[in-house]
Amino acid sequence: MGKNKHARWAEMKGFDRVIEPPFEDVFRSEHELRGKWHSDWFRNNNPIILELGCGRGEYTVGLASHYPDKNIIGIDIKGARMWRGAKDAHILGLPNATFLRTRIEVTGSFFAPGEVDEIWLTFPDPQMKRIREKKRLSGPQFLNLYRRFLKDRGIVHLKTDCRELYDYTLALAQVNGLEIISSVTDLYREMPGDPLLSIKTHYEELFLKQGVPITYLSFRLPDEKEILSPGE
Repeated sequence: MGKNKHARWAEMKGFDRVIEPPFEDVFRSEHELRGKWHSDWFRNNNPIILELGCGRGEYTVGLASHYPDKNIIGIDIKGARMWRGAKDAHILGLPNATFLRTRIEVTGSFFAPGEVDEIWLTFPDPQMKRIREKKRLSGPQFLNLYRRFLKDRGIVHLKTDCRELYDYTLALAQVNGLEIISSVTDLYREMPGDPLLSIKTHYEELFLKQGVPITYLSFRLPDEKEILSPGE
């Protein structure tokens, strides 16, 4: 497994749409592409969409394939998983798909205010113990991070098999007065055939085979309002 992991990392270095900056380079400073993704990387003014915690990158590749007029960036720290999506994007020749290997906690070092149009959270670790709320990608700490680079009232999407995480995030949105766009507890029964939502990740396929309903929530995130925990 170790050899396979190193081989994948080595192969990824040959993919032209993968960025792997050293953590030390962005921990206390701004990346050179911050504020310049449109001009220096994608070389267009199309909307930028992030998939945070992209894993194998199925959603990043799926979105890029379905929407050539949008720029999709998959972000994850685990390169061995990201390799699959990065390779698929490389083989398919998707100029609008990019993979960024870094910690989600430092994404503010990569994107300027208003530079990102939408964020996707696809089957994130629920982190449902109260003491782990700070690690929840749909929790207040991360939503306040996203406000730093998401355009005003930009959209946050959450797809998850965890009903508890869905309920928590919905309550958070309601408590903070966020505009809810969609909210469903059984995605493929309530919104069948939607091309944007029908892209399936590896883990999603496993959940569906087990008969687990997939939930979906989308809402707008204003940039001027601090997000508070549902319990505050």
